[in-house]
This record gives sequence, C-alpha cells and structure tokens, in this order.
Amino acid sequence: MKKAFHPFAVLRCRQLRIFIILLLLAGIPSLQIAAQTDTTAKEEPSLLSPSIEFIGVQKGDNTIDLKALLKTKFKGGLIRLPFMKISFVQVTDSAEKELGFVITDKKGAAVFNIKEADANPGKDGSVHFKAMFAGNKSMEAAEEEVSFKRARLEITPVKGDSLNSVTVKLLDLGSGTAVPVDSVTVGVFVHRLFYPMKVGEGTIENGEASVEIPDKLPGDAKGNITLLAKLDEHEKYGKLEASTTQAWGVPVSDQLKELPRSLWSAHPPLWMIITFAILVTAVWGHYIVIIYELFRLRKEEPHPPANASNT
Repeated sequence: MKKAFHPFAVLRCRQLRIFIILLLLAGIPSLQIAAQTDTTAKEEPSLLSPSIEFIGVQKGDNTIDLKALLKTKFKGGLIRLPFMKISFVQVTDSAEKELGFVITDKKGAAVFNIKEADANPGKDGSVHFKAMFAGNKSMEAAEEEVSFKRARLEITPVKGDSLNSVTVKLLDLGSGTAVPVDSVTVGVFVHRLFYPMKVGEGTIENGEASVEIPDKLPGDAKGNITLLAKLDEHEKYGKLEASTTQAWGVPVSDQLKELPRSLWSAHPPLWMIITFAILVTAVWGHYIVIIYELFRLRKEEPHPPANASNT
C-alpha cells in the first residue's frame, strides 16, 4: 500500500531549501572580504624600523669626525646595515646645510670628516648636526641629531731623563678665542690594533694635566707608539680626541719569521715528538700482539677426527 505525500510537507521542504540558499548567498560577501583582507595583509608586509647611533668627535687639528652606525631589529636580534646611504646635514640658526653623504661599510658604520672652515658654530659657540637615512622599499626612514660646543684637546709630549710624560690641555673655542678649561678628567691611551689601551689619566687644573707614560711599551719596527688623549661624552663638549706619535716604545719587528720550537708554539720540541711517537708505538704494538695471539690460539684449537662416531 503506497503512502500519500501531504502538500504541506512538500511546501516545508521547498521553504527549507530556499532558506539554505539564502544563507549561502549571505555568507559569500563576508568570505570575499576575509579573503581580500588576508591577501592585503600578505601583499603589504611591515617595514623594518632602523635606528642611527650618531656621535661627533672633535679632533686635535680642529676637524670634526661625524660617526654614524645604522642598525635595525630583525627576528629578535639587532643587525647592522651595510652599503646604505647616510646623509649629513648641519643645522644653523637660519637653515639646514647639506654637507654630503657616506655609504656605510660592511659593519654598518659611516664616518664623515668636517674641516674647520666648514664647521660654523652658532651664537652660543655650539654646532648642530643631523645624520639621515632616507629609507627604501623594506625599511623606514631614520634620523638622529647631535650638538656640542666647539673645543679642542691638545696633547704635548715631554721627554724626561728617566721618565716620559705628556701634557694635556682642554681649550674652549665657543667664543672664537681659546680659553683653558679646568676640573676635567682626561684619559691617555696607546693605540693598539683593536682597541686603545689605557695607560693613565689626569685631571686638568690650571689649564693642563700631566700624565706619565710607562716604559717598555711595544711599538712598531722603529719603536714608535701613538698616544691618544681622549675625553668621552662630556656634557658640554661631547667627545674629543688628540694624538701624538713618539719613539718611546720597544721596537717590535713586523716581519713574519718562523718561531723557535717551544711548548706554546706550532712547532713543539723534538724530544716531545720522539716521546710521543714511542708511546703511540708501544700502545699500538700491544694491540697488534694481542690480535696476533688470538688468531694463533684459534688455529691451535683441537678438532675432533673426521671418522669419530658417537657411542
């Protein structure tokens, strides 16, 4: 017996189908918006935000070294940015003067030297500089500023009968004339391959400070050493340096020569090589004898006769 379909049941099925189709059509725009949002996020990655470490070093010859270091955070670490253009600008009371640009080296550093004639101090005797990075497709722009009052550090060698020393002076140049500055502590260093080595320090009183130089400092092939007077991060004058070269060191040859045999060199003494060879030979000789005896014992192992029968 066949069952008859009720007309209201057919109507309800059609309404349910229409309701499902409307839900699907309503969800399509939101899916399209989400897809567009994801695509936009992938197409526009965030830019790196570099920073500049910027200092000015006033030299003993009245020039200024502007030193900039460009770096950025990347994957949780700090990396330096090589081969980037850093522009240097001097800011005056009335305008900004572009000085030039330098391409950073492999370590992300750039140094720009300013001659005395190009350093124009303001009314208060201070100079103001900017270091700027214009940015690119993957990095944002960055800039940093530094300002300090004009000054000069002088170092004068004083050769004594038994002890050598240097005299250090700090002169304020902000007013246009050299005025001695007191109550400032300066350090004296000797130039080395990686970092200067400190040999003493003194406090400038009555316009100068005297620092003794130790004897028997290693120098170059002629015994010359380069002495540096440095004032780091002064609140008014910033960073200052002055240098002098004197033949006060012990001559050290710069020629490559074969070192004599010694325990701490790449060429140990002969007695050590012979002793090592004897010990190694004795150890390996024992191994060889043991292996030989094992093979000999195996060959001498008794074997039952071929015609033997079990009883």
